[in-house]
Amino acid sequence: MTYATDHKRLGPVDTSVRKAQVTLDELWTQTNVETRAYTGNIVALTVHRHVKRVEEALAGLEGRFAGRQIIGVMDGSDDLKVHASLVPQSGGLYVERLTLDANPQQLQGAILPLLRPATVNHVWWGADTKPGGVLMHELTDVADQIICDSLTLDIPPARHYALADLGWSRSAPWREALAQVFDSPDAARQLPRITHLTVRYSGRKDLPARLFAGFVADTLKWKDLRHVTFKAARCGRENGDLCGVELSGDGVRFTLNAQGGDMAVCEAVWEDISRTTEVNVPAMTLAEGLGRVMARPERGEVFEHAWTLAKASL
Repeated sequence: MTYATDHKRLGPVDTSVRKAQVTLDELWTQTNVETRAYTGNIVALTVHRHVKRVEEALAGLEGRFAGRQIIGVMDGSDDLKVHASLVPQSGGLYVERLTLDANPQQLQGAILPLLRPATVNHVWWGADTKPGGVLMHELTDVADQIICDSLTLDIPPARHYALADLGWSRSAPWREALAQVFDSPDAARQLPRITHLTVRYSGRKDLPARLFAGFVADTLKWKDLRHVTFKAARCGRENGDLCGVELSGDGVRFTLNAQGGDMAVCEAVWEDISRTTEVNVPAMTLAEGLGRVMARPERGEVFEHAWTLAKASL
């Protein structure tokens, strides 16, 4: 990543794995830039129907965490194709992008030589199917961080890399808002009375909701998610994002429901108490979710406990 004087996209240029660095160097000469600063590698593994979404998300990172982007398109032909570009970012920046169109077997040997050495390696599984073969295992060995929907891939937290779950990251505003609800001592005293949790989510993807439920269940010292109900809903947020939360029990009820924009309405009811407040629960774009996990990798016990409970519920 570096500042450029001529701020336009350069490429894509057809190249090969062996000639990729030379091709990028030739593109750099067109920018009249003498110094380049590299902030890391991000490898995004995806399929053709998700490429545009992946490219938009990578562009939204603005090169802050990875000056070289490698997009591996796994459902290509048997003829490995490599395209090199310098992609402009806001503020007059360029990042390097190498797009590989191939099958997983070809990508296995092609990606590692393209990683810039001595920098942080982020690996993002940007597809909605579980990986096959050894490609993901190979990249896991060199990754500092794995970014994925970990329940889809069945990738448990590990010690030799930081596991960043996008669903967990995107639910952070909801976890923070729920914590605010119980900041009040009289509300916190009602926690032992809660016996059921309902989580509503947008679209058809319930895995982020299960991770959130795992977080709540672990906080309440529940051993499993038997007392949790998951419901699909419509709230104008992206597929998998939360729409609302309700914790209830004998004579007590706490709800958080998304409203228009970034706000949610909180209702707390027990005995002669009835409170209604608004809290900020901002929606998060895919790029914002990526940026958050790359800036603050999740390695804590809270996530691990939530993951274990969520996984057991599937």
